[in-house]
Amino acid sequence: MNIVLFEPEIPPNTGNIMRLAANSGCRLHLIEPLGFELEDKQLRRAGLDYREWAETSRYRSFEDFMKSCQFNDLYAFTTKAERTYSDAAFNPGDALLFGPESRGLPATILDSLDGDNKLRIPMAPASRSLNLANTVAIAVYEAWRQQGFN
Repeated sequence: MNIVLFEPEIPPNTGNIMRLAANSGCRLHLIEPLGFELEDKQLRRAGLDYREWAETSRYRSFEDFMKSCQFNDLYAFTTKAERTYSDAAFNPGDALLFGPESRGLPATILDSLDGDNKLRIPMAPASRSLNLANTVAIAVYEAWRQQGFN
């Protein structure tokens, strides 16, 4: 599986996601600009020593990611989707795309995807959004569960 962070802003979230990637066997893709340096102290603290175990790639833009990365299906996570994450049938090699903490994925990216490839995680009414690291963990573990945790 591939975890794709579009313009992540908060170092501890990305550090936690690096740790998740290392422990779940996912590859992590970071699309610039990043809201921090990869040597950021908060990122290192959150990722502990897992950063060296997380397979990580970095891209200058979403377009560079799309040209460079090979994946099966690309699923974008957004509060604006109709379809829930548990309705998707994830396969090995799929890419799970998440937007920046403060604003989510831009309309240009969401509009370029088929409706079935836009997913949301249900929340109580009037909720704004979940923490990025928590959202990624929910999605990764559902995708991995569907594959028998292989």
